[in-house]
Amino acid sequence: MLNVVLIMLDSLRRDHVGCYGNDWIKTENIDALAKEGVRFTNAYPEALPTIPVRRAMSTGMRTFPCRDYVLAKGDTVMIPGWQPIPEEQPTMAEIFRHHGYNTALIASTPHIFKPSMNFHRGFTTWEWIRGQEADRYHLPFEGDIEDPSNLPNDLSYGCVGHSLRHCLANMQDWEEEKDWFPAQSIGASASWLDKNAKDGPFLLVIDEFDPHEPWNAPKDILEQYMDTEAYEGRKVINTTGGPYEFKEGELEYTFAQYAGEVSLCDKYVGVLMDKLRELDVLDNTIVMLVSDHGHNIMEHGIIHKLPDHMYPELMDLVYIIRHPGKLEADTECDAFVAHHDIPVTLMSMAGITLPPKIDGENVWKWVTKEAPQTREYATCIFYPWLWVQNDKYAYLTDLDGTEERLYDREKDPLQMDNIAAENKEICEELKKVLWAEMENDPPNYDIVRRGHEWYEYPDLHDPRSQISENLRKEFIKDR
Repeated sequence: MLNVVLIMLDSLRRDHVGCYGNDWIKTENIDALAKEGVRFTNAYPEALPTIPVRRAMSTGMRTFPCRDYVLAKGDTVMIPGWQPIPEEQPTMAEIFRHHGYNTALIASTPHIFKPSMNFHRGFTTWEWIRGQEADRYHLPFEGDIEDPSNLPNDLSYGCVGHSLRHCLANMQDWEEEKDWFPAQSIGASASWLDKNAKDGPFLLVIDEFDPHEPWNAPKDILEQYMDTEAYEGRKVINTTGGPYEFKEGELEYTFAQYAGEVSLCDKYVGVLMDKLRELDVLDNTIVMLVSDHGHNIMEHGIIHKLPDHMYPELMDLVYIIRHPGKLEADTECDAFVAHHDIPVTLMSMAGITLPPKIDGENVWKWVTKEAPQTREYATCIFYPWLWVQNDKYAYLTDLDGTEERLYDREKDPLQMDNIAAENKEICEELKKVLWAEMENDPPNYDIVRRGHEWYEYPDLHDPRSQISENLRKEFIKDR
């Protein structure tokens, strides 16, 4: 029986990885994995953001179009699809465990452990690496969060992103690189492998939240991408999602910080692969590395993720599978694939019997040409916006159908020139694809929690929360 290791790196952009064509960011370990495996070049999320992706990846069932949404206690994101795995859907971990596998989850992604969530279901063991993003691990930081003197050590040169009042508080006891999250997650995974890799087949899922923002690459890695001594801008930048205004040099610094985070994650992918070799289990282990989505960093005028900005920097996934026999090594597959294909593919490759009803496909058969690739497009929802992409076009629209954007992927790969106005027939055709997948019944939600004043908007009345004053006044007015 084959072992399985699944590595999720949150917010890893495809265009920032060497094996996908990047020539300035160091990703030698991910590149080496791709050299021994298969790179998928048309991999996309089918529902966004973090939690909708992981629902599909956990079950093989599509999250699109995010029906049956109920705003749960502890949900500060308030996006349809951001909800627990439905009880009636078996998880990949449950199925592997049923077939005699030892199943483990090592994760620093805080959202999967939040109140009302259940993403550790089916794992024999699981470990939460605390402190990422707005994880309520310590009391929020007091004082000026953009003051670099509040950084914990000299290796922490700076920090760019949101939720810094929480992040800085969670970083205060950091001393060296081993305290950074990828080092913690892979370190815990290596320890788990030391104790369990020889005790029968295993499924190990590593869900590392980096390179998700905030970006705070260790200084020695950051210096590979910028001159830290010459930089004169803010070192700590507390961003907000949308059309953020950077001062001179700060956007370049932000890209350097993100690149540093990518290289940090890559370094620890190498540590994990070395551990599998050291334990002599790599030749009996399927290794898959995937991102949940990319990240917007001002390419289309905004920073961070917004539903109406489903452009390549957000939508293009890293999606790599290494067969233990290195079958199909160093090849590409251009089939349209997504996260709900992952459980089906890994179970099929490992010889696990699939549950009777499942949406995903075994993409490995498309790699080996055992079966013809039949998908002609990919679809996604980031409520309330929809996206569809085929070989020729990318199309975005809102659920009301009042705004449309169309891009020619061949002539305009970065999708900067909206040609919807002069191509109404093409827009209508692609819109029909989306509506057909929703059975012509698009979901519509009034996303306001009613009847629970303490949860109407979490932290609404907490003066330390980072909710904008306009939003705070709006919600208080509506009560």
